[in-house]
Amino acid sequence: MSLFPVKSNENTWLTRFSDFASLFFPKYCFGCSVGLVKGEEILCTRCILQLPLTGYPVGDDNPIKEKFIARIPVKYAGALLKFRKTGIGQRLLHQLKYNNHPEIGIRLGKIFGNELKKFALDKEFDLIVPMPLHPTRQRRRGYNQSTKFAEGVTQAIGVPNFEDVVVRRLNTPSQTRKNKTERWENVKDAFRIQQPSAIRGRRILLVDDIITTGASIEACGQQLLDHGCNELSVACIAEAQ
Repeated sequence: MSLFPVKSNENTWLTRFSDFASLFFPKYCFGCSVGLVKGEEILCTRCILQLPLTGYPVGDDNPIKEKFIARIPVKYAGALLKFRKTGIGQRLLHQLKYNNHPEIGIRLGKIFGNELKKFALDKEFDLIVPMPLHPTRQRRRGYNQSTKFAEGVTQAIGVPNFEDVVVRRLNTPSQTRKNKTERWENVKDAFRIQQPSAIRGRRILLVDDIITTGASIEACGQQLLDHGCNELSVACIAEAQ
């Protein structure tokens, strides 16, 4: 209980001030640029309904999990969105990664967490670990987009996230235009566990922004398993088509 409760008329005044301010500083949907109405956050209701959901946030049998068969033991695997070169998913990821809008990652993480609840999978994990960026790249961007996604998932399902479990010790070249073998060679020694006690015996959900071949997730996930992770599951914002 607060020692200095806000009076009801003060609450009313604050609400009116917020409504008044929104007339001059309106908030816009990052999906379609239409003004948001009261109760909407980052995305309007219409854009949320139009998100290209995969339908398998983390499932037993889906194209994401198939990427890791015979490569690394993964209990659950999935993605929130189907990524296409045009469309709302591409716009949101571009804004998240390159236009300094970390709030998009948090919002998508909340949506993903709610999808986990629909499939009764929100109690399957003890810890959420975001894929790390190299410090040089993170300083340039100002944040790790995967960490923001993890924060949103935490807010939705209550499972803690831990950004400092694993670090990216090599600033590897972009995976773009590399084939499957070249991608693996590019990242196989890129990750290092710096908090092994935090993962030992834990059921971990490793999250990333986009998955293509899964080479980076495989390299990072293998490190988690080698250092005592009990179960490894993986998820991402979008699956590249």
